[in-house]
Amino acid sequence: MKLRHVTLHQLRLFQSLGTHLSYTRVAEELFLTQPAVSIQIKRLEESVGMPLVEQMGKRIYLTEAGKELFEACRDVLERLRVLSEDMTGMEQGVKGPISLAAITTAKFFIPHLLGAFLKNYPEVEPRITFTNQARVLERLENNMDDIVIMGTLPENMDVEVQYFLDNPIVVVAHPSHPLVGQKNIPLARIAEERFIAREPGSGTRAARTKLFAEHGLKANTYMELGSSEAIKQAVMAGLGISVLSRHSLRLELETGTLAMLDVEHFPLMRKWYAVHLKGKKLSNTARMFLDFLLNEGSKILETVQPHVSAQPGAGEKVVKKAKRSKATGKSSK
Repeated sequence: MKLRHVTLHQLRLFQSLGTHLSYTRVAEELFLTQPAVSIQIKRLEESVGMPLVEQMGKRIYLTEAGKELFEACRDVLERLRVLSEDMTGMEQGVKGPISLAAITTAKFFIPHLLGAFLKNYPEVEPRITFTNQARVLERLENNMDDIVIMGTLPENMDVEVQYFLDNPIVVVAHPSHPLVGQKNIPLARIAEERFIAREPGSGTRAARTKLFAEHGLKANTYMELGSSEAIKQAVMAGLGISVLSRHSLRLELETGTLAMLDVEHFPLMRKWYAVHLKGKKLSNTARMFLDFLLNEGSKILETVQPHVSAQPGAGEKVVKKAKRSKATGKSSK
C-alpha cells in the first residue's frame, strides 16, 4: 500500500464508512455532502492503489483491503484520541470528554454516579447513551465508547470486565394485589399470575426464565413491553405482575404506587459490570471514572437507594474471553 498521501480526514471518513456502510450516513455524521464523501473515498483508493469498497445492488461492502484499512483506521484514530485526552489531562487535570453507553435500566442509577463524579471533576464533558442490549453490544463491538455499563456479558468478544454493583431483581405488583403482604410466596403460585415481561433478549427476563425453568415452571406471559417504565405503568394499572430491577423502583416503592412481593428465591442477585474491549487504552478521564465506579459507586448509591447497592466484592476484575470461555476473578488492585 502507498499511504504517503493519506490524510487524517480521509481516515476518519473511511472509519465512518466502514462502520455504517452507507455514504448517506457518513455524510450526515461528518456534515458533508454525499458527492464529497464519494470523491474522498476515490482519492483514498488512488492513494492506496487498490479498491476499498464494492457495491452490489444498493448495498456497499468493504473489500479485503478495505477491511484491513478499516481496522487500521480504528486503531490509529483511537490512539490519537487517547493521546489528545491524556495530554490535556497532564496539563489541566481530569477534564474533557468521556463517552459512556449503558443498558436502559442503568438510567436509574448511572446519572447519580455521574453527578457525584462531576462534583469532583466539573470540567469533564460526559456523553452517555442509554439503549437496549443489542445496540449496547453493537456499540461495544465497534469501540464507540470509553466504558459500557451492562448486566449480561457478551459471549463472542474479548472484553475486560469489572463488577461494581449488585442488581437485585424483585417481583412487583399493584398495591391492592391479593398476594401483597404474604410471606415466602411459593414460586409455583407466582407462575400462575399474569406476567408483564420485557422483550426476549432482556437480561431481567432471561434471569426469571432460567429460575422458573430450574423448578420446572413457565411464566404466564400476558404482555411484552419494551421498557421498565412501560412495565411499571402496566403493573400500576393492574394488568399483571412483573420482575424488575430494584434500582428502577425507588420512587414507586417510596410512594406506594407499586408493592414488592415476598417470593421464594427472590431477589435474584445479578450484577452490573463496567466493560470495554480487551486491550483498549482508556484515557485519563475514563480511567478516573472507572476507578470512581469501583471504589465509590456502591457507597454513593447507598445514600440514594438504600439496600440495593453492591455487596463486598464489587470491583472484582475479570477478562471475558471469546465464545464459551468463563470469566475468572482477580483483584483489581
